[in-house]
Amino acid sequence: MHQFFVEPAQIAGKRICITGGDVNHIKNVLRMKPGDELSVSNGVDGKEYRCAIAHFAEDAVLCELLFIKEDGLELPARIYLFQALPKADKMELVIQKAVELGVYEIIPVAASRSVVKLDGKKAQARLARWQGIAEAAAKQSRRRLIPAVRPILSMAEAAAYAADMDCKLIPYELAEGMHRTKSLIGSICAGQRVAVFIGPEGGFADSEIEAAQAAGIVPVTMGKRILRTETAGLTMLAWIMYQLETEA
Repeated sequence: MHQFFVEPAQIAGKRICITGGDVNHIKNVLRMKPGDELSVSNGVDGKEYRCAIAHFAEDAVLCELLFIKEDGLELPARIYLFQALPKADKMELVIQKAVELGVYEIIPVAASRSVVKLDGKKAQARLARWQGIAEAAAKQSRRRLIPAVRPILSMAEAAAYAADMDCKLIPYELAEGMHRTKSLIGSICAGQRVAVFIGPEGGFADSEIEAAQAAGIVPVTMGKRILRTETAGLTMLAWIMYQLETEA
């Protein structure tokens, strides 16, 4: 079943209107016909709107609603990934896989050891590309919402953004006690907002770790091996996903 995202206003009663680039994809790539069924989500309410194509307009696909399904595909807690900017195109991999693992938001962080420096138009172009990757991953993994990729923040701004979240973790190579990591992740439950901070190549600077601790962000170990930045965040997300879905 192919899935597409629309704005809430594009769902009106039993009529659903699909516009934009999805029109060409439905008509000319998938070669779907009137009567074919597809799945639509509005990215807000977590519901699946199962519908059938009624007819094609020049710049829209008009569909008729068949039924609405509330299937609980989203994690019961909101996970925010604060990813320090990595080298090359690693951020694209992180975004794609984080969306598959159920992340709610991705916040790029310009850490002191981040090699990549983005500002102005270059940052806007990169953010647009990252958001497109998030949308494609949401479609592929049958998510009911598209995780937002937020504008790049400094570490101080990121800590402030996470200030009122319920659980705030920062993997750190000098942290000890895997049992503590297990206990903190095991305490995460439905309805909470969880922040995960991941450093760049070379990790966070000592001053950033100290500032994070002062802001209530807890350093944790991820085991005896040092993980790459693109591995660490996905590992944490997988652990949290397992915790939440086994508790459901």
